[in-house]
Amino acid sequence: MKLLSAEFVASAAEPAQFPAGDLPEIAFAGRSNVGKSSLLNALLGRKNLARVSQTPGRTRLLTFFRVTLASRGAKGSPEKFLFVNLPMIEGYLSSRSPLRGVVLLTDIRRGEDDEVNVVRWLGEQGLGLVAVAMKIDKLPRGQRLQALRDLETFLGVPVIGCSAVTDAGQDLVWKAIRGLLARPRRVAVSHNRISM
Repeated sequence: MKLLSAEFVASAAEPAQFPAGDLPEIAFAGRSNVGKSSLLNALLGRKNLARVSQTPGRTRLLTFFRVTLASRGAKGSPEKFLFVNLPMIEGYLSSRSPLRGVVLLTDIRRGEDDEVNVVRWLGEQGLGLVAVAMKIDKLPRGQRLQALRDLETFLGVPVIGCSAVTDAGQDLVWKAIRGLLARPRRVAVSHNRISM
């Protein structure tokens, strides 16, 4: 996989401000300070594309980034899509038709009940999900595998261990994102609420 470009498109507080067009979208969600912006920057090979804050809860707007990858085939055109960095915005998740799936970030050192609710809700919405345990570099190597197994049991889905600092697991995250992009566009949308 070769990244051709990554660029900021827009920040939005409401649907009227969302970018027009129908490029597939992959949302990055998770609680405050879990590492959404850090992972975006690491995956896109840019230090400051997504703003990283030491203050929890700083991400208040949905931020859209256009990503262009080289085609998989020799003569194909480049693959374009959007990454969306979000605070958990239920309206966006339930109604945005270009959305193909969600990369849900959690801290490898602790799962939260609200993350279980999000996993369940995303399944009800028919959205693809990639669960990523961030900050694996904070645990000794001998504890990582068990921590991942514990999180998988807790969330009820497979979990990829990842670090934005050491690059560990980023290739697996990219592979999972490519799988989300291959999903068909959503048709029906439910209006059940996420219980958090």
